[in-house]
Amino acid sequence: MVNAELLEILRCPYCVSGETRRKDKEDPGRLDLVREDSWLVCQDCGRKYPIREDIPVMLIETGEKWRQTAVDALPVPPPEEN
Repeated sequence: MVNAELLEILRCPYCVSGETRRKDKEDPGRLDLVREDSWLVCQDCGRKYPIREDIPVMLIETGEKWRQTAVDALPVPPPEEN
């Protein structure tokens, strides 16, 4: 499980980096912990990042892969990547 202190500082990498940085918000890319604490979901762009063995996988391409999946449909536990 991601502890509260880490959740406070983690941000969606898509919303806070480079050319994709959201400039329309003061604190973009805040994340919600969902699905039995197995996923982080960006409040701004909807990208979803799995938590595997208590480690958030904060890769933009991983978040993009799950972006269109409804929160209720996210698998618990998240599948391993190949």
